[in-house]
Order: sequence, then C-alpha cells, then structure tokens
Amino acid sequence: MILFVSDMHFGRGEARQQRASEAALIDCLHAHAADVEALYLVGDVFEHYIEYPTLIPKGFVRFQALLAAWTDRSVPVTYLVGNHDPWHRDYFETELGVRVVFDGLLEPLRGRTVYLEHGDRLAPGGLLYRWLRPLLRHPLPVALYRTLLPGDAGLRLARWSSHRFGGRPVDDRVATTLRRHADRLLHNTSADLVVMGHSHHPEHRPTEHGLYLNTGSWHYHRTFGRLDEDGVRLLRWADACAEVLAGPPLPAAP
Repeated sequence: MILFVSDMHFGRGEARQQRASEAALIDCLHAHAADVEALYLVGDVFEHYIEYPTLIPKGFVRFQALLAAWTDRSVPVTYLVGNHDPWHRDYFETELGVRVVFDGLLEPLRGRTVYLEHGDRLAPGGLLYRWLRPLLRHPLPVALYRTLLPGDAGLRLARWSSHRFGGRPVDDRVATTLRRHADRLLHNTSADLVVMGHSHHPEHRPTEHGLYLNTGSWHYHRTFGRLDEDGVRLLRWADACAEVLAGPPLPAAP
C-alpha cells in the first residue's frame, strides 16, 4: 500500500496539541507499517522550516526517527515541500534517507500514473503571496536570508510570519481551484490519479478520466489517503484506527 498525508503543520498551536498530533501520526503509520510500500508527505509537514548548513529546527524527532527507520528498511519516503516548509537543504536526504521534491511529481505507483503536488502555487491569494512565492523558492534570496539572519534570528522571523499570516482558515476558493486543476490534469495528461494537499479540505472525487484525492489536513482533521490493491481511499485516524471516509476506489489497475 501507498500512504499520502499532508498539512501536519508541526509547530502550529500549543505544545500539547503539537505533541498529540505527532503521536497520532506515528500511531497511524505504525498501524500500516506491515504493508506499507511507500510514504508521500504532500507538503506543509512543518509550520515553519528553515535549514541552515549545520543547523535544523528542533522538535518532532520521534516523527523523524520513524522516517529514518522506514527508509533503513527500504521503504521509500518522498517529501513534497509546501508553502510553509520549502527551505530544505540536505538534512532529510542525507540523515533520514528521504527524497525531497520541490515541484510537482509524476510517477507510476501500483499500476497507476500519479501526479502529486502540494498545491500552493495554484491557489488564489493576494498579490503579496503571488509576488513572494518565487522569491521564497529562488536560491539567491534564500541564501541572503540565511546569511543575514542566521540561526535563531531567522527562525524567529519565520515563526512570527507563520503565526501572523499563516494561521488563517483556507477559503473555499482554494479547494475549487485545486479541484479544477486536478480535472485538467486528469483530462490532458497521462495521470489517472492526482494527489494534493494545501486546501485543508479532504476530497475523494472520481471523474471519467480518473480520481482526485486531496488528503485534507492532518493538523485539523487527521485525514490521509491510501492506495492499495482495492483502489484509493480517503481515511481519518480516530480512536486508534483508520475510518474510511470516502470511496469508491478506482477500478482495478490494468
């Protein structure tokens, strides 16, 4: 089976809430460990993440240890960065064995052609975000930020910005935009499954050309996706078990 989860936003909220969210995700992943073939983290794993050449943000080491344990036993883990956590260097790859991807990804999974992307580049937003997003991904301003605001200063500014601008609910326009983009991908590309996050709105939407899965938000809803021999399902982790929220699955893969 393949697992998809996004928008954990580790670092958002009170410390007790953050620890509970991390523990629940670890429990969920442990429950699937015997059959898992790959794990995809579809962006915004962290509420704010800036990696320096020799420093990384502290916290959530139990989750990171699980990722390392899985990759050590040859379970591939892929991390598609989101709008809250794009400033990775090489820590996740060299220390944890996790593949980090900065753009959309198209690849075969269990007989499907799957397109994966966080979704923030598509979402409607203010002029400020549309202007800032390319800068936040460009190596020159990122290098300047790390140089001029090293260590704690840079992380404190990122934390303040995240709390100031990033804690608002995502509006319905975002979900609509991502849904329309998924429809275009399913119609015009080889993909028959599109997986995204960002909207915080879990969706399992079959179309005549395939299926759109939005994993929703682990932080708010504890939702995630699963692809196995029976198809694709949207699930929620509750009371120490996975509850199926949506189906039917895709038809059997050719």
